[in-house]
Amino acid sequence: MIQGGPLLIRDLMLQVETLKKKHKIEVIWVTSGAIGTARKRLGIQKKKKSSLSEKQALSAIGQPMVMDLYNLALQSCGLKGAQVLITYSDLANKNQLKNFQNTLETLLHWDVVPVLNENDAVATEEIRFGDNDSLSAKIAIALKADRLVILTDVDGVYDSDPSKNPSAKLISEIPKVTDQVLEMGGKSKSEYGTGGMLSKLLAAQEASHNQITTFLVKGDHASVLLKIAKNEKVGTLVRSKK
Repeated sequence: MIQGGPLLIRDLMLQVETLKKKHKIEVIWVTSGAIGTARKRLGIQKKKKSSLSEKQALSAIGQPMVMDLYNLALQSCGLKGAQVLITYSDLANKNQLKNFQNTLETLLHWDVVPVLNENDAVATEEIRFGDNDSLSAKIAIALKADRLVILTDVDGVYDSDPSKNPSAKLISEIPKVTDQVLEMGGKSKSEYGTGGMLSKLLAAQEASHNQITTFLVKGDHASVLLKIAKNEKVGTLVRSKK
């Protein structure tokens, strides 16, 4: 999960193609960036505080723009994509959850890559409090995924803030997300989204409790998804509670 420019998205989708065709791995993609993309297109400064209705309008503008980037990248790889917009309530309601699961399973059966995002244009609470890290964990749980991969702009979780401590060391594996680990995550912020590393660790914790292994890795690291598929050490691995 990551927001990125056309070149980064195309590189990631090329990796998705290899995952599907060579490793027989099905991928469900969760993205972000609709509001930020719309701000950039309209020339609205990020520092300017936007009202809820303005954020929803920005999301409505940005969603198709983001999906256009994914469709172009997927088509260049010979793949097909589908946009699925959801809110947390869709996963909380039993009937809606079943419909969501059926839709995703049908898309995968048709060999289509689902590209998911929160439906911020109609939701309210998600814009104020939600983040796509938590959403990705809930989707992984709902679809009984084997792995959750969260892409960020840092190499993983460090034992201290690398921006302040040049000697900070990358933690390659976390057996369990404890309060101490969460404190370390709070000091390592991500450029993308609203949650930073802390929200990613909370998502990994939720996934771990549901027997899902999580990888926290740098999104533009060369062939990062393929390295994970080959069980190469990259980023931070958060073990599941199996």
